[in-house]
Amino acid sequence: MERARETAAPIARALGLRVRTARGLNECDFGRWTGRRLRDLSRLKAWRTVQRQPSQFRFPGGESFAEMQARMTGQVADLVAAHPGGTIVCVSHADTIKAALASSLGTPLDLFQRLTVGTCSISAVLHTDDHPIVLAVNAHGPLTGLVRS
Repeated sequence: MERARETAAPIARALGLRVRTARGLNECDFGRWTGRRLRDLSRLKAWRTVQRQPSQFRFPGGESFAEMQARMTGQVADLVAAHPGGTIVCVSHADTIKAALASSLGTPLDLFQRLTVGTCSISAVLHTDDHPIVLAVNAHGPLTGLVRS
């Protein structure tokens, strides 16, 4: 979460806010896979499940993708409820953001790997009473038109 805090700091400064952390926004708990190189992990038999059926995968000694998605979407729902009509900036990691976006789009978790979320990119979701509306994914540049003044 340290990288997310470092990313959030200049955003908070620019908006005159302070950075607050929320455990629900943490990266997936990769368990015994934490710190291993993707090149090595991609050679494992389980990697195919990670890529094609993530809803069926639990990291050894860690969290499942489904648990991570439920945690992330629950945290976002809590933040939205705590700030009705407000603008919320959440800074997290690619897989957690993709899982939340997939949920907002009504896309099955098994397809969330089809989304791309680059480092320091912007994804925006408008939460309405009826359903979330995804305004941007993996965007770069000004937020003009994405947030209310």
